[in-house]
Amino acid sequence: MLHRVRPTPEERSKLAEAANEVLSNIEKLARSRGLACQPMLVGSASRSTWLAGDHDLDIFLAIPEEADLSEALALAREVAPVHEEKYAEHAYVHAKINGFEADLVPCYLLENATRIRSAVDRTPFHTQYVFGRIKGLEDEVLLLKQFMKGVGVYGSELKLCGFSGYLAELLVLRYGSFLTVLESASSWRPGEIIDLEAHATISHEDPLVVVDPVDPSRNVAAALSVDRMFQFAAAARCFLCNPSIEFFFPQGPDPISDHDLSKQIRERGSTFLLLDFEAPLMVEDVIFPQLRKAEESIHALFQRHGFSVLRSDVDCHVIGETSRARMLFELDVGELPAIIKRQGPPVWETEHLTRFLSSHPEPSSGPYIAKGRAIVEVQRKYTSGIDLLEKELLTLSLGKHLTMQVQKGHNIYVGSELAQVKDKGFRSFMARYLAAKLWMC
Repeated sequence: MLHRVRPTPEERSKLAEAANEVLSNIEKLARSRGLACQPMLVGSASRSTWLAGDHDLDIFLAIPEEADLSEALALAREVAPVHEEKYAEHAYVHAKINGFEADLVPCYLLENATRIRSAVDRTPFHTQYVFGRIKGLEDEVLLLKQFMKGVGVYGSELKLCGFSGYLAELLVLRYGSFLTVLESASSWRPGEIIDLEAHATISHEDPLVVVDPVDPSRNVAAALSVDRMFQFAAAARCFLCNPSIEFFFPQGPDPISDHDLSKQIRERGSTFLLLDFEAPLMVEDVIFPQLRKAEESIHALFQRHGFSVLRSDVDCHVIGETSRARMLFELDVGELPAIIKRQGPPVWETEHLTRFLSSHPEPSSGPYIAKGRAIVEVQRKYTSGIDLLEKELLTLSLGKHLTMQVQKGHNIYVGSELAQVKDKGFRSFMARYLAAKLWMC
């Protein structure tokens, strides 16, 4: 098992060679410009806890507090002339260097993590803390990371809201091994608290609280959702009952075919609606929170008009040079009766009754009395879910960036029309949605 997750000597050598070359180039450029800059390799690559095949380099360009981060950013651009500039709390450079994906990130060189000016300033302290304690436990971390990856909970990005690599390392430091992490996690309850240094300064309301050893006010697990926390806990319980390599390397569903997609939609008997539009040019950690908020707005729209949403989901798929945002809604029924019943106040509450009757001056039926309350039956504004979405979509609060993209153009597919969307990303998304199967026992 370990031979599949542990990097080979050749991989380690190539990574070290690439990292040393970048660090050396940064040092030379900084000296030539008279800039006090301390380049450092951080993250899992710096402490031998990176998974085989995961060829990423995180290199920080640390400068004094009084310096300007733009100088370090200019340095990063020059070190990697062919690059993509990305933005989290501030700009950084993403590039491919000697076959490795590399992030060159400016940060401030600080005395302690409580004085940070942006979240990345903590990372060097994380590296120092783990590096000094993880010796001899690297393989346990690799097993835990691959297990988390296999059961679908590895990654703290907002698309997933799972476990970060740093969080996985802290769990191993706390419990001592991969198996004891699983044993402890299998009995977790909401509100679980882990404080390795016993130095927490504030309380948190998150489902899992892991106090940052280098910053007593921060919860390392703040990005972890309650669903991902217990997806991991349930999988841990199942593994301990019946260990299998499939937890680490699952056979995921293949992209669903036209035939199977149409067949499953037909057999479910529900109504699928897919909203499709070009995604804004933004990083996933910006796009996905907006997609989730837009999903909630559309979900609420359906509910206000009497449509019950069985389930919904969102995703974003790269297609050539662009990306498509997809929002999927599965309604219990797509058509409702033309008439809806409105229940009013008790008939003896005359003031409220008058207001109720005046707000429904020409009902289709009524007013009549049922169990002491006034009732009227009125015509629905929308009897079709697709009509409702088409006509009300642009009246909703979808967020500035998504609204602009939807206004530029969008498609709405209904039922078997979803088979018209052919790209592999969407077909994989639909395969996962329709299976919706997690480890649970």
